[in-house]
Amino acid sequence: AIRSLNNSGIEVTEIVDITPIPHNGCRPPKRRRV
Repeated sequence: AIRSLNNSGIEVTEIVDITPIPHNGCRPPKRRRV
């Protein structure tokens, strides 16, 4: 799953951003690009 998400980049960013911070529905702009 991680490999697939990493391939997209956007999806993996969502999870990484939502994991540390509470998901308030609208995720912040993808700062960290894996």
